[in-house]
Amino acid sequence: MAQTSIEWTELTWNPVTGCTKISAGCKFCYAEVMTKRLKSMGVEKYKDGFKKVRIHEDTLGIPYTWRKSKVVFVNSMSDLFHKDVPVEFIQRVFQVMNENPQHVFQVLTKRADRLAEIHEQLTWSHNIWMGVSVEDEKVLDRIDFLRTTGARVKFLSLEPLIGPLPNLNLQGIDWVIVGGESGHKARPMNPDWVLDIQEQCESSKVAFFFKQWGGKNKKKAGRELNGQTYDEMPDRELQRFI
Repeated sequence: MAQTSIEWTELTWNPVTGCTKISAGCKFCYAEVMTKRLKSMGVEKYKDGFKKVRIHEDTLGIPYTWRKSKVVFVNSMSDLFHKDVPVEFIQRVFQVMNENPQHVFQVLTKRADRLAEIHEQLTWSHNIWMGVSVEDEKVLDRIDFLRTTGARVKFLSLEPLIGPLPNLNLQGIDWVIVGGESGHKARPMNPDWVLDIQEQCESSKVAFFFKQWGGKNKKKAGRELNGQTYDEMPDRELQRFI
């Protein structure tokens, strides 16, 4: 478990670490940068570097120890649906989430095709929110894969947004997060792209969360849009957590 500065969650929980890049959104992966830093610090969990996918059975008991209800981003440092993660281990992660209904678990993947392949082998308790990353129009099919799952809450992470998404099909989608890329080599995000997505969400009555403009100095750029912050959540009761 780790506290996090990610605006739309409270904690991160990483039963898997390491990943490989599969699309344009991965180019400047923050988890890769963070893994290098943690490895250089001698953190055992990251000793094999970013490209080695590792499962960590010793982390599975952590959610049982939290006394108060938490909102948890699962696998911020990996992708639970990576091909190198056995189905049996994914099922064990889901079992932990199933057995801790007092917490909300937010799972995010770029490997929506594998998600669709095995979703019927998983138990979708009400507290599991399932999302897919969509950085540009080339990966819109991930949304269709997401729709096939039994998740009560389905969400999109449009971050880093590196292209326009003018024709989003938001049927069955409960929440949309938008954010620009950050870092020294960050690719720019056109404000018109963000405004268009916000309007699409409003028209479809989908909760909209604007995370950041990003850039070289994301704190200075801030996260205001239209002169305000957008912190909408798919479940109003969760406003007290975020």
